[in-house]
Amino acid sequence: MNIDILFKIAAIGILVTVLNQVLVKAGREEIAMMVTLSGIVIVLLMVVNLINNLFTNVKSIFQLY
Repeated sequence: MNIDILFKIAAIGILVTVLNQVLVKAGREEIAMMVTLSGIVIVLLMVVNLINNLFTNVKSIFQLY
């Protein structure tokens, strides 16, 4: 397993958390929520790509069509 993807997800999580806290302290709760949602969407897209690669590998290993 490639460890880089875990570091990318952790970096996105830390960045989103810091931005969320700064925006909440500044009174911009709506924008903070949008930043949080966009971080979740980015991570979910990365995970969906990994799942697609997994299914492709399983399909090629067992020669499924």
